[in-house]
Amino acid sequence: MAAEGAGRAEGGGVEVLFNAVGSWQYPEALLLRGCLAALEAEGIRDAEISVTLLDDDRILELNKEYLGKDWPTDVVAFPLHSPGEPVLGDVYLGFEQARRQAEALQIPLEEELLRLVIHGTLHVLGYRHPDGDDRAESEMFRKQERLLTAVLEAEPG
Repeated sequence: MAAEGAGRAEGGGVEVLFNAVGSWQYPEALLLRGCLAALEAEGIRDAEISVTLLDDDRILELNKEYLGKDWPTDVVAFPLHSPGEPVLGDVYLGFEQARRQAEALQIPLEEELLRLVIHGTLHVLGYRHPDGDDRAESEMFRKQERLLTAVLEAEPG
């Protein structure tokens, strides 16, 4: 488990940097596996992704400024690369929102954080989903849930 600060994990030509703006405990190794699984599923071997866990106030600021939504959210992601360039992106996870969602779904927080890091990584890779009730039926959500299951099933111990 990682705490406040930053961690760096590399796998091949992929670099994932972890940051937490808060003193939460989070499963960095599991989140790394989720991010790598999403990249590998798309055949990506050269990437740099930053994953930052934020509190409600900070994720609300991002959501409002960049997406025009005035509430804390669970994930905001920014692809920072152009077509044909190596994948580069930032994924911001709303830790407190993730905790609320995990409680509402009655699942472990680690599982919800894994789902969100996969979701954010897919956004960095260009996936999009509708905002309405049909979002759970989108290609992106189906891929996200397949990857989530695969990573959880491969979880050691």
